[in-house]
Amino acid sequence: MGKTTGFLEFKRKDESHIPVNERIKNYKEFTKSLKEKELKNQGARCMDCGIPFCHSGCPLGNLIPDFNDAVYQGKWEKATSILHSTNNFPEFTGRLCPAPCEEACVLGINEDPVSIENIEKNIVENAFKNGWITANPPLKRTTKKVAVIGSGPAGLATAQQLNRAGHTVTVFERDEKVGGLLRYGIPDFKMEKKVIDRRLGILEEEGIIFKTGIHVGVDIKASDLKSNFDAIVLCGGATVRRNLPIPGSGLEGVVQAMDFLPQNNRRVDGIKDLGKEILATGKDVVVIGGGDTGSDCIGTSIRQGADSVSNFEIMPMATENRPANQPWPFWPMRLRTSSSHKEGAERFFSISTKKFIGDKDGKLKSLITSEIEWEMIPGQRPKLKEIPNTEREWKCELALLAMGFTGSETTLADQFGLEMDERTNIKATENNYQTNISGVFVAGDQRRGQSLIVWAISEGRQAAHHIDKYLMGNSNLPLKGEGDLPRV
Repeated sequence: MGKTTGFLEFKRKDESHIPVNERIKNYKEFTKSLKEKELKNQGARCMDCGIPFCHSGCPLGNLIPDFNDAVYQGKWEKATSILHSTNNFPEFTGRLCPAPCEEACVLGINEDPVSIENIEKNIVENAFKNGWITANPPLKRTTKKVAVIGSGPAGLATAQQLNRAGHTVTVFERDEKVGGLLRYGIPDFKMEKKVIDRRLGILEEEGIIFKTGIHVGVDIKASDLKSNFDAIVLCGGATVRRNLPIPGSGLEGVVQAMDFLPQNNRRVDGIKDLGKEILATGKDVVVIGGGDTGSDCIGTSIRQGADSVSNFEIMPMATENRPANQPWPFWPMRLRTSSSHKEGAERFFSISTKKFIGDKDGKLKSLITSEIEWEMIPGQRPKLKEIPNTEREWKCELALLAMGFTGSETTLADQFGLEMDERTNIKATENNYQTNISGVFVAGDQRRGQSLIVWAISEGRQAAHHIDKYLMGNSNLPLKGEGDLPRV
């Protein structure tokens, strides 16, 4: 695979970025692609290791050494087929996935790992540029009808796989456009929405039916779905936000990240009727939560013209290197600094927000924090301890809560009579993704809890295999790592 000595000859090289002072003036993507020769050299770094641990690191089981070698050989169309054989939407993962495959790369033991994610992104973009990605509707249709609830990556992957099997697939989405969190949770500077629309056009050509602005469980009852479809798959995500139950949490200016980000995405999309506007312009902003959603809030606040942006994380600052208790090839909890962090935010770790303070009009004006430490007791959950005499008041007119999600909404689950786990995820096993109600399946975050986009696509593909088998008695749809027929 690749060039035998490539990993010795070439150093890792990543995409560069448009300078901060230029990119924060708009919401466009700001990466600058490598030249073709540079990408071939990056593919050449794949080292023909005896066991490609990148496969185990990737929830999709992508055939990574194979497409790396194809890129090194300049066989871009072949690379396209290999990549799409396991991944329905590499243009999404190539931009948004945190690349667990790279953390499992054998070269990463003592060198910078192969730049797998960037290679993946360039394969698919090159394929679209050359017209190699076209609609492939099924040659014949079955008589079976499937309803997919939710049009995020899990729902879209499920729908495309089942459509390839010949079933008539209808995707229901409660928002006005298809995409779920891809459209309304991910800022355009990370992925412009034309990337979704480009793929959506192909899915529609392939025969998938999309119905937007329909809230299943409210506009359509579970009983109606059961009457009209042979199988139903729930891909609605883990959308119940985690709150911060402290004094002042009801003040104007204390806002959930997933109210702030979707509104801005709609604003960028040109939608005028946004309701009460949430803007960081001219404000001191505090983003509470140090994950990807917090990072997205930072980049958006800076582009809106915030006076200052601070980022609070309750956990200690991680190390830049792999922690000793998280050895290769496992995913390490190391310090990750996003492009948004580099645009002007100040980060604070081991800090807990205790109280929001408002003015006489009920608007947020400041917040109180204290420094904390974690007491580690073997065999027990870590305990948070406040450090005495560390209280501090911060000026703040907008506090964005980016603390993740606690589970799935229950309206539709209650109507179906579905069993839930203790985290309010819908119960279903990986053996067949079927719930306790026959013919009702679940995939993605709604089954496994808040997770990665690459896991959502993987779950959708796996669920589709089992749904097809339920409908037809057997299935030719692939399971993880098997790979589709080379259809792109």
